[in-house]
Amino acid sequence: MNLRTNPARLSVEETAWFLGFSPHEVPILVAKGLLKPLGHPQPNTVKFFPAATVEELRKDVKWLGRATDVIMEHWRGKNARKTSGEATVSPHESTSSAHAVDSR
Repeated sequence: MNLRTNPARLSVEETAWFLGFSPHEVPILVAKGLLKPLGHPQPNTVKFFPAATVEELRKDVKWLGRATDVIMEHWRGKNARKTSGEATVSPHESTSSAHAVDSR
């Protein structure tokens, strides 16, 4: 017999691959409430996702559409902030210009 047993929980990387997203997009889906990790993980801990739920979401065309829209909107907003000049100034740039001495 050749039985294959899938894991009950998936890592961020496995979840992303299974759903067709990039691993860095999974936290966006979690933040928007479209994906929920198992248990009550702290913000800086490794998160796992239930394989059964991820498999259901993969088959849900409406969910995939909403998730794709959320990801596109996230990057649209991030790029708009970048091009509108709202880029942050590093602390080194702001202090060096404040301490510049006029050499005239």
